Amino acid sequence: MPASPRDLPLAADPAAGFGLYVHWPYCARICPYCDFNVHKTRAVDATAWRDAFRAEMQAMAALHEMRGYLTSIYFGGGTPSLMPPDLVAGIIADAGTIFGVAPDAEISLEANPSSSETRSFATFADAGVTRLSLGIQSFDDAALAFLGRDHSAADARAALDLAAAIFPRVTFDLIYGLPGQTLQDWAHAQRDALSRAAGHVSMYQLTIEDGTAFAAARQRGTLLPQDDDALADFYDLTQSVADEAGLPAYEVSNHAATQTERGRHNLTYWNYGAYAGIGPGAHGRLVAGGRRLATETIRAPDAWMAAVARSGHGIASREVLDEAACGTEMLLMGLRLAEGIPAGRFEAVAQMPIRSFANATGVRDLVDHGLLVVDAERIHATSDGRRVLNALVAALRDSLSW
Repeated sequence: MPASPRDLPLAADPAAGFGLYVHWPYCARICPYCDFNVHKTRAVDATAWRDAFRAEMQAMAALHEMRGYLTSIYFGGGTPSLMPPDLVAGIIADAGTIFGVAPDAEISLEANPSSSETRSFATFADAGVTRLSLGIQSFDDAALAFLGRDHSAADARAALDLAAAIFPRVTFDLIYGLPGQTLQDWAHAQRDALSRAAGHVSMYQLTIEDGTAFAAARQRGTLLPQDDDALADFYDLTQSVADEAGLPAYEVSNHAATQTERGRHNLTYWNYGAYAGIGPGAHGRLVAGGRRLATETIRAPDAWMAAVARSGHGIASREVLDEAACGTEMLLMGLRLAEGIPAGRFEAVAQMPIRSFANATGVRDLVDHGLLVVDAERIHATSDGRRVLNALVAALRDSLSW
């Protein structure tokens, strides 16, 4: 029997984990496809930044009423491998004091493969980082030049070898579906890349986001992206080659050889767990008053620093989410997972019996079209459903009423 909506807390499931996201907003170079909150690297006062991160952690801890050790810490950006290693070590230590960190916590840091950053790998490991995520994107020099990356294919191979010798767990990113790329090109590049994978890899379709240099190039007509049908073929090929390599997808863009290799921090997002987000432009999902609290911090680094100095945090907005918002977010995140969403967990969060969900006209249509499966145990998108996930979630949102 699935749990009734009142049997489980609306706000968060401790089994989903509790994470800390740390946003470092600086990059040596802003890639033409990137729409994240990034700014050009500049000299920073590491002591001032540690004080600011510590203060915002304390503010988030005061808001968050569910207690328990952090199961993951994730340094994202930006380019966190540009951070002073002592600052990374200090943030980890402060997180332990303020929240508590589980002995087996996953502590991830994003890094670029440039030689200037690889020199800090050992120091980051000494600071407590247990998982390195390398932004390789491609092992082809021409593709790297198109993507605006400042490392070479040789740099990528050397960085991956070095990281594997230093960190217990290593993953890397790839981007496919580039203009002019053929399926044969990608199949060859993917097989070569996966032969270097240590157990986890993330593979993303190139998407043209508003406000990026690539979006401006598309508007000028100097960049012609692949069409949707071609990208669907690229997606299917990606899944097939990854399966052959023993790296099946556990999420739309993430592949792991075993369950232990799966990214624990991102699983907290996808399983709709709680997490605190600190730093310029960070998002969080905390628990307050038995409800889920969405937080977002000020995006501009200088303004964020000034707000933290003035108020003890840089929170720009906080919103208590109702059942409809929580249910929509859970669908958006959980249907990315191959395993989907436990039915009882959905009932608790959305305050909607699974039978009512399954009987909604729009849901029945998606099931009949082979895009969605709903039963007493879980809700999950089929392989065809994950190919059109954004459209599937939009259809669900439009067809449901809480």
